[in-house]
Amino acid sequence: MAAWLWLLLCFVYDAAATKMKIVEEPNTFGLNNPFLSQTNKLQPRTDPAPVSGPPHLFRLAGKCFSFVESTYKYEFCPFHNVTQHEQTFRWNAYSGILGIWQEWEIENNTFTGMWMRSGDACGTKNRQTKVHLICGRSNKLAAVSEPSTCVYAMTFETPLVCHPHALLVYPTLTEAFRSQWDEAEQSLYDELITEQGYQKRLQDIFREAGYLKKMLGSEGDVKTDQTHLTFDSLEQCSTANTGLLEEIKRLQGILERHGISYHKNGSSNTQLQPVSTVLPTPRAEEKYHLRGDTGDRDEH
Repeated sequence: MAAWLWLLLCFVYDAAATKMKIVEEPNTFGLNNPFLSQTNKLQPRTDPAPVSGPPHLFRLAGKCFSFVESTYKYEFCPFHNVTQHEQTFRWNAYSGILGIWQEWEIENNTFTGMWMRSGDACGTKNRQTKVHLICGRSNKLAAVSEPSTCVYAMTFETPLVCHPHALLVYPTLTEAFRSQWDEAEQSLYDELITEQGYQKRLQDIFREAGYLKKMLGSEGDVKTDQTHLTFDSLEQCSTANTGLLEEIKRLQGILERHGISYHKNGSSNTQLQPVSTVLPTPRAEEKYHLRGDTGDRDEH
C-alpha cells in the first residue's frame, strides 16, 4: 500500500512541475456553428451583399445546406457564405471560407449562378465559388468540384427554379429599370446602338438594381470597361484608326436612314453633331419583344 501511495505522489509532482499543452478542439463547423465562441469562428474578409434576385429565392436566406465528400464537409448558406471543413481528428483540421455572397452571374438575361467571392487567401488570390442553381425535388447541395485552383463550383438543387420563368431577370426589376431596359431594346432595334452598347446598358441596369457589384474589389470581381487603348506598334494604331473611321461612316448611314442630321467640322476627324433629338416613332409591326422574356408584353 505504501508503495502505491509513493508512486501516486511522484506522478502528481511530475504533472504539477510540467506545463501541460492545451490543444484547442478543431473548428469543424466554421462560421455557421452557434456553439463556438466568436473568437473561434472563421473570420470573413467582408460582409455579404444584400439579398437580391428572384424574390421566391429569398426564403433560402438564413438556411444552410451541407455536402460531404471524402474527408471534407461543405456548407452552402444562400446569400451568406460557403465554407469547407476537414472531417478528421487532427488537432489542426482545416476549416475555411470558400466565398462570401457578392453577386449574381447573368447570361442571356437569366440568373445562372450565385458568386461567392472574397474567401480565405489562397496564395496571391482569394478563394471563390460559383453556385449553379438547377431544378430538383428538394433543396440540397448536390455536387462540389474545383475546376481551377481555389475556384470552386457547386450545384444546388431546388424546386424553386423549376418553373421556366423562375430565373428570368426582367420580371424582378422595378418599373423604372424595366423602362430603361425597354429604351435600350428599342435603340438596339433602331440600330442607334450596337450590340456591345446594348449589353453595356444592361450591365449598368443590373448593377444599379444590386444584382452585380458596382465597385472593383479583389480578383474575380466585376471588371469595368477599358477607356484607353494601347498599341504595340504604329501599324496597330493605324489599323484601329481605320476601323473607327469605318464605324463612324456606318453610324452616319444609320442616322441618315432615320432622318437625323449631322455636321462635319473642318478638321480631318469626323465628329457627329446631332441637331435633332426627335426619334422616329416605330410602326406597329416594328414593336419589339424583350430578350430573355418568353411571354408577351403589353404594347404601349
